[in-house]
Parts: sequence; C-alpha cells; structure tokens
Amino acid sequence: FFFAAHHLMMQAVHRTVMRCPGPRLAYLGLSKHYSTLGTKIVAPPMVFIKGEEMTRYCMDLIMKEWVEPHIDTSRWEFYDLSCKVRDDTEDQVLRDAVEAGKRIGAIFKEPTITPTEIQKQKLGLKKAWGSPNGAMRRGWNGITISRDTIHIEGMELGYKKPVLFERHAVGGEYSAGYKTVGNGRLVTLYLPEDGSTPEIVDGRMLKNSQNAVVTYDNPLDNVHDLAHHFFKRCLEHDVVPYVVTKKTVFKWQEGFWLIMKKVFDEHYREQYKASGLLDRCGGELQHLISDAATMQIIRWTDGGFGMAAHNYDGDMLTDEVAQVHRSPGFITSNLIGKTEQGTLIKEYEASHGTVADMWEAHLRGEETSLNPLGMVEALIGAMNHAAALNECEDDIIPWTTNLRTCLHKAMVAGKGTRDLCGPTGATTEEFVGTIARALRGEYFIEVTDETAEPADDTDLSAVIQMFENLDEDGDGQIDLEEFGRGLRRLKVCPHRYGFPGVDKEAEIVQAEPIKQ
Repeated sequence: FFFAAHHLMMQAVHRTVMRCPGPRLAYLGLSKHYSTLGTKIVAPPMVFIKGEEMTRYCMDLIMKEWVEPHIDTSRWEFYDLSCKVRDDTEDQVLRDAVEAGKRIGAIFKEPTITPTEIQKQKLGLKKAWGSPNGAMRRGWNGITISRDTIHIEGMELGYKKPVLFERHAVGGEYSAGYKTVGNGRLVTLYLPEDGSTPEIVDGRMLKNSQNAVVTYDNPLDNVHDLAHHFFKRCLEHDVVPYVVTKKTVFKWQEGFWLIMKKVFDEHYREQYKASGLLDRCGGELQHLISDAATMQIIRWTDGGFGMAAHNYDGDMLTDEVAQVHRSPGFITSNLIGKTEQGTLIKEYEASHGTVADMWEAHLRGEETSLNPLGMVEALIGAMNHAAALNECEDDIIPWTTNLRTCLHKAMVAGKGTRDLCGPTGATTEEFVGTIARALRGEYFIEVTDETAEPADDTDLSAVIQMFENLDEDGDGQIDLEEFGRGLRRLKVCPHRYGFPGVDKEAEIVQAEPIKQ
C-alpha cells in the first residue's frame, strides 16, 4: 500500500507543471544512465571558440561542472578569440579557427567582442580588430544564419509554437565599402572578369558639400542552398514559410524572391500542399514586404511561421522576434556554411553578446544571475552536429538530451535565474550548481516556496490501523465495496443529495458506527 502511494505521489510530481514564481517543486536528474561519474563519453572532434567577459566566465563554469565530469573533450580544438589574444597573434588565432572549422565542420562559439576605438584604447590593443563573425561567414562560405525560438514545456514565453528565421549570411551593408566625399559626379563602374566591355551601374551628381557614398552587393549564387535549407526545415517543424523583401522599392531584391519561389515551385510545392500548411495562403508561397513582416511578427504570437530574408532585414527582424519571445537568450543563432565538397559546416552560438554590464558587476564583487540557455542550446547543437558528422549519435545525443531536460525542468520548477524567477531566482553560480547535481544523478524533490504545506506530522501507526480497518477481509487490498462501507463508517461518504441531475428526495445513507 505504502509503496503504491509513493509511486502515485511520484507520478503526480511528474505530471505537475508549474511556472515561476509560485510553489517550487524540482525533480531533476531524469536520466541517471547518462549522468553517472563512471567512464566518460568520448566526444567526436569539434571546434570550441572562447570569447569574453560574463559569457566566458559562465561557460568556464559550465565546462568545469557540467561537461568535463561526463564528456572526454580531448578531441575538441580550442581557440581563444578574446581581443587580447587576437591582438597578440596579429589575428592568426582567428585564421586558425576558421581553418579548423572548415576541416572539422562543427563549431561552438562563445560571444566575442568586436572592439571599438574606445575599447582599443582601454584594452591597449594595437588596432580595432574587425568582426570575427564576418571572417567566419566568408571563410565557411556562409549560406544562412538560422535563428529559431527556444521553447520550454510548461513555461509560457512569447510565441506558443516555433518561429524559424533564415537570414542570408552574406552581402548587404555588412560588407559595404564607403567614403565621405564632396561635390561632383559619382560613377559606379563594373569591370567584367572576362575583360569584356565595362558597364556603368550607376551615375549621379553629388550636390552636397559632404556625402557618404556606400557600395555593396548581394551575392545570389547560394540563395538556392538557402531556399532548400529553409523549406526543408519549415516542413520538418510544421510551420508556414514566408519570403521577406522590400522589392517593391529596392528593385535589386527581386532576384532573391525569384530564386526562392523557383526552388519552392520545383521541389516543395506538392509537399506543402499535401501537408495543408498553405491552406490559409491560397496554396502559394507567400511574399511579405519587410514593413508588413515587422507588424506580423508582433501580431502572430501563436507562432507556427518561418521567414527568410536578406542579411540586414534578417538581422533586424530576428531582434524583434527575440523581444516578442522574451529576450535574445531564448533565440538560437546557427551559421550554416558549406565546404567545397558540399558538406555542411555548422557553427552554433547564442544570439546575445558578452553581457558586459553583468561582467562589470561581477568584477565589483556583486551577485550576478546570467541565464545560459542560449549558450547551452548552442553547445548542444554543436555536439549533436559533430556526432552526426562522425556517426556516433547514439553516444552523444542521449547525454545532450538529458542536459536540455535538466535545464528546462529546473527553470519550470522555479530554480531558474532571475530573468525568469525574479529576485529570488538563482545566481549564476547557484544555477550551474543545480544542474551539475542533476547531471550527477542526484534525484531530489524540494519545496522552497513560503506558501508550501507545513511539515507532515502524520501518525504512521494510526494510518496503518485505519487501512487494516478498511481492509475487512484482511487480503491487503481495499475493494470498492470495502472502501464505500469504510467511508460511511467515517461519515465522509459523498451523498447524492443536491447534485444536478439527481433526485433531491433520494435517501441519505445513514453512517454506520465505526469499529473501535
């Protein structure tokens, strides 16, 4: 009886889904098989790029407490892209990291700093080094940056269903050339590689005494790859695809839309029709003007949609998605590239920065509470992709799945950081410690809320006596008839009187005296 009662209690705990703040029940360490401190799981080759400030500090804790006790990382290659190391090596460390990413194909990256002139002086750098992300996108033949909403069962964030976004990884303003000039005539000239006749792309008169002249291009050759990646993912996640441009005004964006539509019509139209995803769209792939996309991102809080856009539009619109879905910490950021042999290169990172203000607080000795969810999702993604490339998913994925489960359940149970649970939430170090214990297989249930029930002072011997009293035939079980008679003797039997649909004149059963 008591074993059965304990089993029912544990089932109830599993079924209970709670949102913080509120009563806090934690039941972690769900997969002890993958959490013991015995033989480590040997991880396949992966590139691990270290960054700066608060996110680096937090990932150092995570590596020490979560990863290294369980995972053999001896085949990982580590590259430090902090500003000081980049400066000391004349950026050779960045070039080495890019080459390693090409060779290995699976990369995890912590947030890094692209130093400003002020940071250059503060850190004593020789120069303000350029964005490492730009070098990686070029070096890995970047196709798209996939940014998706992260969802936690039992916790309401922004969107109810997944939102997927593909941001073209190359071209646009990010690779622009510019110069400030005065009055005069400006000509943009194209010189064909084959030596044929040059063409004037644009010519105009500049009448102001000061003009910012900007030139950039949008490469289109890899948009076919982006389209296949996007439409496959939308099908897999059961979301409606939209292509976003400003082609009504920016006529040069028409080519992006035409390629996306051609790939869709030739390869995916019938699959989408069969899935029913286009039923509300007239059976056609939909185009959204970027202005309209800005508004729909706020309105479509049910989620269940995907968008693909040019580089700059994708950057801005995914920031908006992040704000609707609580914060950038609940959005992934995965760069998809391609080797010359056609193998996909995947780099995973959080979509937020180094959290400089929290780092300054940490340096002052103050408590901090950094939510590492985005970084951990990136680490899980990189480890899973490395496992897929090396055909060892059965070794890695159970552990990464358990890590995600422990992380999510801790957050739902009210043991998350302060961005989720308010002032009573865990500090950076406390949260890392909670998950570390779960990964070690320490199963526990804790009630930490002041509204919790007081300690149980039940008289166990009296409970046993009551059970024996209800078990009239002494067979160790209580059947329905015994249970009913016992309730009547205890004067707690529910009566039919007064319930809807029941005769109010029904006889009230008189309680029998209970045996002493």
